[in-house]
Amino acid sequence: MIKLAIVILNWNGKAFIDRFLPSVISYCPDFAQIYIADNGSTDGSSELMADKFPDIPFLQLGANYGYAGGYNRALKQIESKYYVLLNSDIEVSRGWIEPIIEIMDNDDSIAACQPKILAFNNRKEFEYAGAAGGFLDHYGYPFCRGRIFNHLELDDGQYNDQREIFWASGACMFLRADSFLKAGLFDEDFFAHMEEIDLCWRLKRLNQKVIYCPNSRIYHIGGGTLPKNNPRKTFLNFRNSNWLLAKNLPNTIFFRVYLARIILDFLAAIKFLAEGNFRDSLAVFRAHWAVIKKLQEKRQEGKSIPYMQVNNSYNRSLVIDYFLMRKKTFDSLALSAFKKM
Repeated sequence: MIKLAIVILNWNGKAFIDRFLPSVISYCPDFAQIYIADNGSTDGSSELMADKFPDIPFLQLGANYGYAGGYNRALKQIESKYYVLLNSDIEVSRGWIEPIIEIMDNDDSIAACQPKILAFNNRKEFEYAGAAGGFLDHYGYPFCRGRIFNHLELDDGQYNDQREIFWASGACMFLRADSFLKAGLFDEDFFAHMEEIDLCWRLKRLNQKVIYCPNSRIYHIGGGTLPKNNPRKTFLNFRNSNWLLAKNLPNTIFFRVYLARIILDFLAAIKFLAEGNFRDSLAVFRAHWAVIKKLQEKRQEGKSIPYMQVNNSYNRSLVIDYFLMRKKTFDSLALSAFKKM
């Protein structure tokens, strides 16, 4: 069994593989093996791999199963102590692996870890999908150190401390393989977006830790598969963030939080409409209809792991703090509000 499997999930990302796989190969230590797992690409990705990277194992999954289903199928085929789930549109840097593996080797309670994620096109700026570690507010809205909603901070070393976080970014997530299996893999209903938050929440409910490591850094383009202004992305984000709550909150908290979330999302739909984004507004209502149809099923699935309060949730409304209180950076938030949920 190898120590580390670097698994890049690909769906019609031939150009990204051609551009960024060489950096992964260059900075791959002897104890690691790279794999490409292909979600039924039709853009010539398999031909590129055969011609240019014949020594890299190419796992053909046969169809587009999304992030969650694709990785579930790929990782079942790989025996390794640790996995790195790496987006195809990422450039890695020298020494991006070793600091994280050292952290995880020294603490068996760490189930997941992420590096510092910076923007490929502006290397002094944090990247949207993970930045310096992910968190969740009381109503299920995700945010990061370095990114709140669409406001991105410059990296001035303000988040150079290793610390426990709520979730690690699926753009570059280090996972302990046995913890991943114990948590029950990714929820394939999510398809894409926030499945890593759901997984991290379940890992934390198993009393395991999720860590941010600033000594590892990568550069992410982002939005390579689904651009930020795509209504499909809006639908997935609103549906999946509500499923997070349905699966991971006990009855004593869930229904009160979900009612507040419905109100907040209704206001978001009105905001989209006022901005002329009718399709995004409609996506919010479609998302809630999808939540309602599977609400009982998701509540039942969540019971597979005992409910428990977990660390590092933000016990306030990020919507109010950001839009009304004008708090745009992580350090401007009320640090005393980071409690158990």
